[in-house]
Amino acid sequence: MSATPHPFDTLTPDFVMDALASVDLVGDGRLMALNSYENRVYLAHLEPGTPLADAHAAVVLKFYRPGRWSAAQIEEEHAFAHELMAAEVPVVGPLVLGGRTLHAHDGALFSVSPRRGGRTPELSDGETLEWIGRFIARLHTVGARRGFAQRLAVDVASYGTEPRDWLLAHGALPLEVERAWADISQKAIDCIADCADWTSAGGQKPSESGAVATLRLHADCHPGNILWTPADQPGGGPHFVDLDDCRSGPAVQDLWMLLPGERAERQRALVALLDGYEQMREFDRRELALIEPLRTLRLIHYSAWVARRWDDPAFPAAFPDFGTPDYWRGQIDTLVDQIEAMQAPPLVG
Repeated sequence: MSATPHPFDTLTPDFVMDALASVDLVGDGRLMALNSYENRVYLAHLEPGTPLADAHAAVVLKFYRPGRWSAAQIEEEHAFAHELMAAEVPVVGPLVLGGRTLHAHDGALFSVSPRRGGRTPELSDGETLEWIGRFIARLHTVGARRGFAQRLAVDVASYGTEPRDWLLAHGALPLEVERAWADISQKAIDCIADCADWTSAGGQKPSESGAVATLRLHADCHPGNILWTPADQPGGGPHFVDLDDCRSGPAVQDLWMLLPGERAERQRALVALLDGYEQMREFDRRELALIEPLRTLRLIHYSAWVARRWDDPAFPAAFPDFGTPDYWRGQIDTLVDQIEAMQAPPLVG
């Protein structure tokens, strides 16, 4: 682990409270760090009777990882969140304070959002999955209105080729497994390129060449990023709490991470999701053939994501086995399985 201080080391309680004060909010001194690897996130309680405290007893401050997204890319994420909220899609977006959603304090970029609780949804329940399907379709209806100007895309280049090349160029793999992983990851990428056919512009209709359309997505739609509140409560049901990874891509990117377990279980969950989705929006069944390619891309992207953040003390603590020969042997075996899965018939909806 590098002895060089990490930029997040400056985020002391005093620094966080000073950042809160810089946007004219007054904390009562209670501060709690929330789970987040990519950024640093804190729950701050506001002093009663001070600005915003009547509407929000507590707020969430998110400090963005330096160098990951530009200010323009973060602001485009925020604009997407507010566009969704204006369409009454239940997304928790940043507050507008002083006419802005993105703020800077002593070189650190941060946002302030309302606190919104909930639990992880029960993905074994068909009615819950159907509700989430409707919810995602509503998000995609807004996402298809236009494309991103600043954000990246979920594609073979940025999720497969670039992270693979980075890992090999930076000596991230032990020599005893490097060649085997390099060979199987390239074979997987070649297999993805053969079957992954989607366009790059947001909201486009399927082209005559057979490519499926892309649109603005959540792009990191796993169960941890969906919170559920009881249906009998105001605003009950699912809501997203994190658009930090929003990108453009095929609609199925926001569905496949919600498919649990083995193939039969995934098939049942997919049917329930699409039952809900198609109550609100048409779904192109050709995208089902992209599920395993997208899963494979995420595996390659994930390894590079962890490796690139190894100087952050939170990562060695959270991923103690990462980078060992056994870790990479496991990745090799998984990619072999994924190549087989990509060659199998896709799920049906």
